[in-house]
Amino acid sequence: MESPVAWLIGASSGIGAELARRLAEAGWQVALTARRAERLEALCQASPSQLYSFPGDVTDPEGLSALAARIEAELGPVELCILNAGDYEPMGLDDFDVNLFRRLMEVNYLGVVHGLAAVMPAMRARGRGQILITASLAGYRGLPRAAPYGATKAALISLAESLQPELAAEGVRLRVINPGFVKTPLTDKNRFEMPFLMTTEQAAEAIMKGLHKDAFEIRFPWRFALMMGLLRLLPNGLYLRIARRMVSA
Repeated sequence: MESPVAWLIGASSGIGAELARRLAEAGWQVALTARRAERLEALCQASPSQLYSFPGDVTDPEGLSALAARIEAELGPVELCILNAGDYEPMGLDDFDVNLFRRLMEVNYLGVVHGLAAVMPAMRARGRGQILITASLAGYRGLPRAAPYGATKAALISLAESLQPELAAEGVRLRVINPGFVKTPLTDKNRFEMPFLMTTEQAAEAIMKGLHKDAFEIRFPWRFALMMGLLRLLPNGLYLRIARRMVSA
């Protein structure tokens, strides 16, 4: 019996690269997609033989659909798809930039929409499969200096909640991954102390542990997730007073 196929989009660095290695070690055939083909090739050469490079761009919906067909033709049915591509840039009010909002929405939100459009038809036709969307605990509440990024992650959580009931009725599991701060080249841009900062290895381990559970959400680290969950429950007036203190800190 051949190993099941996982398609990991956003695999060239950070959580994605570590997760690719973990999935291969767990027995998956892993199709890796990112724009940087050289990073994917290096990952395939340095890691288990179950990794396969399929370069692509999440802002190209036709290209992603063609990749999905190619992966299924070469490796087999995609049983697991992890939509992990993302971009980040902090932005204060003095640096308000419409183009930054557009760039992050194209990659973080529409990139996931394009991935869903590519992978859902075959899964729905088979009546099985699992899709994981990487959002963020930053999508729980609007955080100071994170307006472009946080808006995309809040949109992803809402997207997953909206689509999950219909997909579940057809046998396809749609779930969301909400990490806290993970040390990657993207979070290295932050100039503040990040609470409960995790390594990519710790983040990948948390995702792997959550893969075979039934919960709609995989969120970590638990202390930061609890804190952000409590902030989400606060009345708006109280939360915004707390947020103003974050700005002045």
